[in-house]
Amino acid sequence: MKFLANENIPLVSVQLLNESGYDTISVRDLMPGAKDREVLAEAQRQSRIILTFDKDYGEMVFKYGLRG
Repeated sequence: MKFLANENIPLVSVQLLNESGYDTISVRDLMPGAKDREVLAEAQRQSRIILTFDKDYGEMVFKYGLRG
């Protein structure tokens, strides 16, 4: 599995996921300060699952149909 960890995911969590064999990139490293729609587009471009504590991603995907 490939993950894109939003900026609100602790870096220690990203590190633990990588150490456990999961391909995990942090938004902090890849595109710091990116807007939610940019993060969504990047996750789709790289075929990654977004890890986040933000509730608005579900709304963007399911209510508004945004896929990046």
